[in-house]
Amino acid sequence: MKLGKFVGLALMALTLGLASQSLAAEPIKIGVYLPLTGQNAFGGQLELEGVQLALKDMPEVLGRPIELVVVDNKSDKVEAANAVKRLVERDKVVALIGTYGSSLAMAGAEVAEKAKVPGVGTSCTSPLVTQGKKYYFRACFIDPYQGAAAATYAYENLGLRKAAVLMDMTNDYAVGLSSFFTRSFKKLGGEVVANLKYSSGDQDFTAQLTDLIAKKPEIVFMPAYFAEGAIIMKQARELGATFVLMGGDAMDNPDTVKIAGKAAEGFMQTAFPYDMTMKDMNDQAKAFTEAWKKNFPNKDPNVNATLGYTCYDMIIDALKRAGKADREAVTKALAETKGLATPVGIMTLNANHDAEIPVGILKYENGKRIYLGEIIPE
Repeated sequence: MKLGKFVGLALMALTLGLASQSLAAEPIKIGVYLPLTGQNAFGGQLELEGVQLALKDMPEVLGRPIELVVVDNKSDKVEAANAVKRLVERDKVVALIGTYGSSLAMAGAEVAEKAKVPGVGTSCTSPLVTQGKKYYFRACFIDPYQGAAAATYAYENLGLRKAAVLMDMTNDYAVGLSSFFTRSFKKLGGEVVANLKYSSGDQDFTAQLTDLIAKKPEIVFMPAYFAEGAIIMKQARELGATFVLMGGDAMDNPDTVKIAGKAAEGFMQTAFPYDMTMKDMNDQAKAFTEAWKKNFPNKDPNVNATLGYTCYDMIIDALKRAGKADREAVTKALAETKGLATPVGIMTLNANHDAEIPVGILKYENGKRIYLGEIIPE
């Protein structure tokens, strides 16, 4: 072999080797769009902390480091869509995590779908988030399932037959969940005596609560966000209401008890299947809880953080099975997620890309949240 040709081949091999090393060191970007300011900031912050904790536990995959690119969607639908557009076009992320809030996730998912970028929703429970989508998935159950679980628990476990609903008519989550609870409670044989409404940001619920007290329901289902829900609790008890109050997963917040105080006593809610008080934690939930306490010693773990952690875990698992940081390959792998052990249980995604996990039930007693167990709706 001539010396020139030998040198040429050697240089080519060196170039390819350096390129391979460069690729191996190049980070895999995962986009995160969550409400870090605005109405839903508390939930978004918790979910981000869960994602960041997962990054500490799983900092690399396929021999490459993971880089999180975080964008605040500001609790606004337009901002959510813009955040996803930036992440997929400018930052070239391989996959997305987000978001807290179904209406925000619906806006983001539309952009991700057009860009053909896989995304995993955290706590966005509306069926519309993944409906008809090839590229969007979620780590949480959906509202028809959650609403049916709430109705089943009220009817079968509590033995209640007369219900009412109090909902935020301006919120997609509240409207949908109220509808599914009502439908399921009636199907079981119960009666829904009132369906009253309010708007996001309202502070005075006296008129609605007075009307509810007059209708004498045994239980009032109110799928509110925690701040408004806590105010409703206080005003209901001040008016002498004796009915059971039950909410949905958006009430799952440490500040619920702080705001409601003694009025939170006896309040019940559906929740994702994780809580630090649960008796039968799986190994992943135990590991998450220990890691959380180590990193956040002054703050109790929350299920929103758990869902953020789980979304990251699902994407890492999909990357491993895909064998490459390719959007289409990761999408295919996510769609095939089955039997993945996570802090919220064994994760399997169904044909609609929704998580098949049980619904937890929480009750507030003596200023503390008690995890009662799981319910499978009828």
